Amino acid sequence: MGSYNQFAGRSLDRIAALSDGLFAVAMTLIVLEVHVPLKAAVHSEHDLWLALAALAPRAVTYVLSFITLGIFWVGQQTQLDQLDHGDRNLAWLHVAFLAVVAVMPFSTELLADFIAFRAALLVYWANLLLLGVALFVTWSYSVHAGLLKADTHPQVVQAVRRRIVVGQMLYGFGAALCLVNTYWSIGFIVTIQVYYAFAPRIPVVSRLLT
Repeated sequence: MGSYNQFAGRSLDRIAALSDGLFAVAMTLIVLEVHVPLKAAVHSEHDLWLALAALAPRAVTYVLSFITLGIFWVGQQTQLDQLDHGDRNLAWLHVAFLAVVAVMPFSTELLADFIAFRAALLVYWANLLLLGVALFVTWSYSVHAGLLKADTHPQVVQAVRRRIVVGQMLYGFGAALCLVNTYWSIGFIVTIQVYYAFAPRIPVVSRLLT
């Protein structure tokens, strides 16, 4: 029958199901931080517009994080689609990845509350870095452990790695921009996220990221 480790954690469907559930919760939590203005503080149309304008930092960080989670969800699902089966080590690597996903609502709220502070931006960037590292490690392990489907082309293996590495390099540059201005940094990271979300439809960008 073999040891426990030989048959534990082989179901990719269970990993995907856990992933879908946790991503859904994280995506829901980040929008809950965009609060409706307090009724007691709004006495006119003008007051309401001012209150809505004050929500801008939270709205921006919500959009940023929602796209971020969408990109990493697609990245994880892309990896799982290339696998023939899993194993116990891979299961725990994906659990570690999801643990970092679960931190995203915290780093999003921190950035929304302290959007002009470099420390808040760097914590958010660290969250992005850990997501990328975790996804890179799961893919590298899958390749070296022979978990990929037999017909997976070597170019696919390199494309997945390159996409993660290039993305993290761009995020790192974006984080460095906080030394100039945190808003520049956030704007650059948002641009990266938009490119990653729509790169398949933009030929030049697609060649750079794939």
